[in-house]
Amino acid sequence: MIGLYIVTGVALVISFAFDRKKTWAGLKKGWMKFYKTLPSYLFLLMLISFILLLSEDFIIENLGQENIFLGLLFSLGIGSVTMMPGFIAYPLSRILLARGVPYMIIAAFVTSLMLVGVVTYPLEKSYMGKKATILRNIMSFLVAAGISLIAGLFYGELV
Repeated sequence: MIGLYIVTGVALVISFAFDRKKTWAGLKKGWMKFYKTLPSYLFLLMLISFILLLSEDFIIENLGQENIFLGLLFSLGIGSVTMMPGFIAYPLSRILLARGVPYMIIAAFVTSLMLVGVVTYPLEKSYMGKKATILRNIMSFLVAAGISLIAGLFYGELV
């Protein structure tokens, strides 16, 4: 990461050497874009922090349903509204598996977690537009459901 800062600093100095006016204009333009998206990012950060307050036990308790289809729908829903990085989601999946949650439900949770962005909707909408964002989320939800059903068939949980 430090290497990126160094490269960026060197590039900025070189840019200043060639054309100060354009460099300042570029910096101002970049700052304005950052300033416009900052409220969305802060809102997203607060929302993610709130969602991460959900305890691991709450997720395990509600995903390990007796009715596998109810658990599947619940896991697709939780995954769609939750946002966490893969390095947290994958170990959580291992914990869910160790607690007896079926592969199909884990696949639904992780896939919808990575693909569907209910939490990121406001930010996506500002870049891609409302229609494209809704369409992307619906298609991602259907893909996540399809992947989880294929996992259920593969591991013999549906038959």
